[in-house]
Amino acid sequence: MKRILRTLLATIGILGLVAVGAVVFVTTFFDPEDLKPRLVEVVREHSGLELELDGPLSWSFYPRLGVAVETAEARLPTQSPDDRPFAAFDHAEVSLAFAPLLRGEIAIDGLTIEGLLLNLARDESGRGNWETLIEQLESRGEAAESVLAPASAGPNPDATVDESGLSVALNIASVQVHQGQVNYRDAQAERHVTLEQLNISGRNVNPDRPFPLNASLRVLLDNDLDTEAATLVSDLILKTQVDLGLAEGRHVLSKLSLQTDSRLGDSQDQQKINLDAAEAILDLGKQQLTVTDGQLDTSLLHPRLGEKRLPLAMGFQLDADLQAQTAQLRELHLTGPDGLALTGNLNLDELFTAPTYRGQVQLEPLSLRPWLTRLDAMPATASDTALSEASLTSPVEGDLQSITLDGLTLGLDGSTFSGRLGGRFDGSSLSADLQGDTLDLDAYLPPDAPSSETSASLSLLDRAYAEQPPAMLPASWLADLDLDARLELGELHFLKQSFQNVALALEGQEGRHRLTRFEANFHDGQLSATGSLDARETPLHWQLSPSVTAVRLGDLLESLGDEPAPLKGLLEGSGELESRGNSLTELKRALNGHLETRLTEGSLTGTNVSRQLCTTAARLEGKSTSRDWQEGTNLQNAEASFQIRDGMVESDDLAVSIPGIAMNGKGQLDLASERFDLKADARFTDTVDTACEVNPRLKKVTFPVHCEGLLSGDSGEWCRFDRQALQASLGELLRKEASQRAGEEIDKHLEDAMDKLEEKAGGELRGTLESLLK
Repeated sequence: MKRILRTLLATIGILGLVAVGAVVFVTTFFDPEDLKPRLVEVVREHSGLELELDGPLSWSFYPRLGVAVETAEARLPTQSPDDRPFAAFDHAEVSLAFAPLLRGEIAIDGLTIEGLLLNLARDESGRGNWETLIEQLESRGEAAESVLAPASAGPNPDATVDESGLSVALNIASVQVHQGQVNYRDAQAERHVTLEQLNISGRNVNPDRPFPLNASLRVLLDNDLDTEAATLVSDLILKTQVDLGLAEGRHVLSKLSLQTDSRLGDSQDQQKINLDAAEAILDLGKQQLTVTDGQLDTSLLHPRLGEKRLPLAMGFQLDADLQAQTAQLRELHLTGPDGLALTGNLNLDELFTAPTYRGQVQLEPLSLRPWLTRLDAMPATASDTALSEASLTSPVEGDLQSITLDGLTLGLDGSTFSGRLGGRFDGSSLSADLQGDTLDLDAYLPPDAPSSETSASLSLLDRAYAEQPPAMLPASWLADLDLDARLELGELHFLKQSFQNVALALEGQEGRHRLTRFEANFHDGQLSATGSLDARETPLHWQLSPSVTAVRLGDLLESLGDEPAPLKGLLEGSGELESRGNSLTELKRALNGHLETRLTEGSLTGTNVSRQLCTTAARLEGKSTSRDWQEGTNLQNAEASFQIRDGMVESDDLAVSIPGIAMNGKGQLDLASERFDLKADARFTDTVDTACEVNPRLKKVTFPVHCEGLLSGDSGEWCRFDRQALQASLGELLRKEASQRAGEEIDKHLEDAMDKLEEKAGGELRGTLESLLK
């Protein structure tokens, strides 16, 4: 046994020495530079590329047998020697494992490329410079395939035997690409993409079975061919198991992990996006891409998102037809902080030209407040619970610039809306056609200004800030907004008022917006309006044309305060109003326009004007009234027109009629302070008996009434008779009566004198004197 073992070892040693000797002989006496012309000729014959080998070719042996090439460039047939090469590298090396050679097998141990460079370009017509190379290879047919056979022959564990008797086992132990770069210039799309710092490593690379592959690179995207400033810089790291499937053109990536760190423009914030998938299959024959159990994790950082990163995760399944430029995203599940959970399915079209999508999405209930706060877009709201619950279910369609939810069901703070909602992602366009059950708009308006008691406790700085009321509307957004909105509501709460069966239509472009329709049931009556808003101006310019029909004024006044309404009736009115500002305080102070109003079936509560006038008239006659009076005053008619100038409401044609009494007056109201001042004159009319029995002499007397105070004050203290004006009115009456009685006495004395003169002088003298006296 020992002799057999010794003989075997001696044989192996001899064979090894022979092999080493052969390698030494080849590497010593055979000059690899002699291969350069042949290599250049083979490359030109089969690919059309003009190969330039500027560096030396060198051999290596033990423990590997290999060849290395330094500084090589390849140009397309259409390129001149001065053009940038189509492909180049600084160093390339191929080595064969030494031990398999002893068994008569060729096993590639390693492939290394340093400084790989590819310059790809597509012209304005869409033709790429690489297409010439592909056409050349295709034209060579089987001859080209024979050249490329080592790259596609398959690992052959059984060792395919070539004509020389050696077995070719393509199981490359190591493939390394270091510091490669790919430049892609697309004149048609006006885009420049650079892949730099390209590093690729693979172990046990085999054309027919999976092998591990790692890669890292930096992507620079520039959307302007005339500049060198990248609009996107992204670092990528890829780890996966690759099944090349070269023969079938079906490439499979298993256990895929792709990590990216990206920067947009001049921003230094790193946006992290990681993709993991159980399997990704690219079938070049069918032009299809399939991703199974995909998981996309993002970590976004932006000044508007705060100091902390925003983590988002999305699971999906993908089926894409690359030739048709279509894809299906199935089983979408997007999750994030603060309860974000969005599910759905999407179909995508025009993937490589102008991507569009359509599908179905569902958003689980969540609070919008933390999201709006994170985006620095949370408005100041009167209610602390506004925007605290939102959900939606809808079909969805759109593109990279816009989105439309057609068939939307939206839940917001207990309200439900359905219909269509759409807009652009940059906020420049908004369209809506919604129907809802109820909306409390007051909850979303800015909170009320601090009361006087609260303001007294504020510091000077806080008080100065409080004097600047919060804005009602986002003026800068409205200035660039294109708007087309329709809204129908069962009930709307706005400015502490309740509107039923509301229909609203808004239209606008480039900051000029119009209220084309507003109709609603309002306190058992009808309210309608049209108007406009010019957001291009500072402050905002408002215009409104309101109209009210049969609105119960008493209910309206009671809804504005806590006390019973002092005035009731059915209000009719219309007018034209305009103002400037972006808060209720500003709008009140800048209000201008006019209103025409009329009150029917009206009444004054708590005050009986007939009783007060009749009692006053009786006292002037030294009498008293014994009639039972009702508490209020029924108004037969009340009309007034109002002129509004800079928040001051004035009227000089107030007319009120009650049974037997007519009132005319004028007054003013300061909308900012809510202080009013009204003066009216009351007179007994020909139907005075319906009120009380009055001496006919007093029908000529005006009974002045003066009303003043605050709208928020006690209505019982508002009005009183103007004693001084009443005394002046009575004095005028007495003067007229005294003058009349004096005239009658003079006429009587003249009559007696005329009679005596007539007796003496005759009738002719009488007529002459009477004419003279008259």
